Amino acid sequence: MKDKLVPWQKHSLRHDRHGDEHPFDLLHREINDLFDTYYQWGGRLDRHAADSTRFELSETDDEIRVKVELPGMDEKDIEVSLDENILVIHGEKKEQSERKKRNYHVSEMRYGSIHRSFPLPTEVDATKAEAKFKRGVLTLTFPKTERVKAERKRIPVHSD
Repeated sequence: MKDKLVPWQKHSLRHDRHGDEHPFDLLHREINDLFDTYYQWGGRLDRHAADSTRFELSETDDEIRVKVELPGMDEKDIEVSLDENILVIHGEKKEQSERKKRNYHVSEMRYGSIHRSFPLPTEVDATKAEAKFKRGVLTLTFPKTERVKAERKRIPVHSD
């Protein structure tokens, strides 16, 4: 059986002829409600902390630089290692807030850990690596090895 294309129709999918909500819109709204409820109860920190960790890897002629967002963490909660050009970043997030109201006390705590690992694009000198942590951003700088710098060849470009 051949695949059939559904022809595009100009009318909106939001409502059918009778004014009822389209089944896809109803499903979409219910899924959004489910995610809103999940995130409201702190699931994002506990379960998806590693997935939501953002990082940036850049390269110059002399070094590799990695920036990682680790909000809510302290430098003592972060562990960085490099094994055969595989960078491993591990951190433990501990977040606690308290609010006192009239006759009750509310305390919210969230814990989670991140674990990211990825290969660096070229050989680096791990003995000269630097790590700085400021305002929730970890910046790692890895100088390239002298061998890698020496192997880089510039190719002159000529016009005809």
